[in-house]
Amino acid sequence: MRQLGPRLPFLGQGMGGAVAEASDSCSPSPSPRMLPFASCLPGSLLLWALLLLLLGAASPQDSEESDSYTECTDGYEWDAGSQHCRDVNECLTIPEACKGEMKCINHYGGYLCLPRSAAVISDLQGEGPPPSAASAQHPNPCPPGYEPDEQASCVDVDECAQALHDCRPSQDCHNLPGSYQCTCPDGYRKIGPECVDIDECRYRYCQHRCVNLPGSFRCQCEPGFQLGPNNRSCVDVNECDMGAPCEQRCFNSYGTFLCRCNQGYELHRDGFSCSGFCVSFSAPPTCMNSIASWLLGTPSSVGASSVLDIDECSYSSYLCQYRCVNEPGRFSCHCPQGYQLLATRLCQDIDECESGAHQCSEAQTCVNFHGGYRCVDTNRCVEPYVQVSSDNRCLCPASNPLCREQPSSIVHRYVSITSERSVPADVFQIQATSVYPGAYNAFQIRAGNTQGDFYIRQINNVSAMLVLARPVTGPREYVLDLEMVTMNSLMSYRASSVLRLTVFVGAYTF
Repeated sequence: MRQLGPRLPFLGQGMGGAVAEASDSCSPSPSPRMLPFASCLPGSLLLWALLLLLLGAASPQDSEESDSYTECTDGYEWDAGSQHCRDVNECLTIPEACKGEMKCINHYGGYLCLPRSAAVISDLQGEGPPPSAASAQHPNPCPPGYEPDEQASCVDVDECAQALHDCRPSQDCHNLPGSYQCTCPDGYRKIGPECVDIDECRYRYCQHRCVNLPGSFRCQCEPGFQLGPNNRSCVDVNECDMGAPCEQRCFNSYGTFLCRCNQGYELHRDGFSCSGFCVSFSAPPTCMNSIASWLLGTPSSVGASSVLDIDECSYSSYLCQYRCVNEPGRFSCHCPQGYQLLATRLCQDIDECESGAHQCSEAQTCVNFHGGYRCVDTNRCVEPYVQVSSDNRCLCPASNPLCREQPSSIVHRYVSITSERSVPADVFQIQATSVYPGAYNAFQIRAGNTQGDFYIRQINNVSAMLVLARPVTGPREYVLDLEMVTMNSLMSYRASSVLRLTVFVGAYTF
């Protein structure tokens, strides 16, 4: 980097002879550029006159004979229009003048590399040269963030392209009309002044395995599966169609495959090859191979009870959604209490309330959830609230002094979710039933969210969504008071109502 500070425009060959020939005599100087009075001054006075002339030339713009000097020092260039030496903006002419977390600041005759967070204050009383008369007489008539063009129209200054921003290296600079904005790239979030990578794997976007990457993530599947079209879920691979190493017969199953042998052969211990050949020309059959004899019994007498059963459940944990039970020659899938088998391997919740398989009284309401049900009282209103309808709505009368600091109404609702659900996940939508002109509605979780497992995402002025923020394991139960606050600043009006939501978390992921 060049030395900074005021620089002197180079005066060419106009003064070299005067300094070389200075003496105490008044003899004429052969230099054509010698001052007219120089030949009649003593040597000491001549040196003082030259010194004053040099000091007067320190300004890059104010030489009386500047029209005859066309060469400038480093950091300046000759401006034919103004007939003066003009500063070069190295920040624009030198590609990547400053590296890393430094920003380029142009200076008279040079430039500075400063941290992007550093503030630059112009000091007109400092060592730098004063602004030109043209700049002082014609200040920028445009608002901040704009500059005049050749047609004297105000055009936006692209701070991002001209490196006039203070965005960190981890941030992206976006030019705006009259300003700019520092934002984080996709997959990052702003923590303090820096952009930090978001660990998407914390939110369980992937069905099997997740690998976090800078600004992104990648899903991976267990052996026997491959990524689906959405690049998040895993689908079974049919190994039999892809050349499974079965010697005779191949059967695909969920997440794996099984090898089988033709009649008269037995599957070897390696699970792929078949060995032994039993002929049935005589009764009982006779095995012609020693390995088959070891598997089936003696070579001369083999009974049906000597055939070994294969435990299909030991080959894969994906055969059944809940539990695999091995049986002679086959296997079956079982479901936990409160569920029923769907097709051959999946489990589905039994709705005891709809099927009538509950024991709730007439004064109670049956509420179904994953794996069970609950009998709740039809009237759940507690003083000072009174029931006003049959839809679990409780009203606090305005005439009651105890209702002044309480929500005007409470509505009871119920919802059920599975255990270890992928997050963030929408759970329940809140909707305002009445809309008043000029009123603004705000939604919040009033009570029941001590661990921060949920949050509210307001959709518009009349609705909001309850969102599950992190995976929860059941069986578990939440009672959340979701409050809607209605405000009208013109009428100094404020009221609130509560939806008391009971969230049942099932014991299983299905």
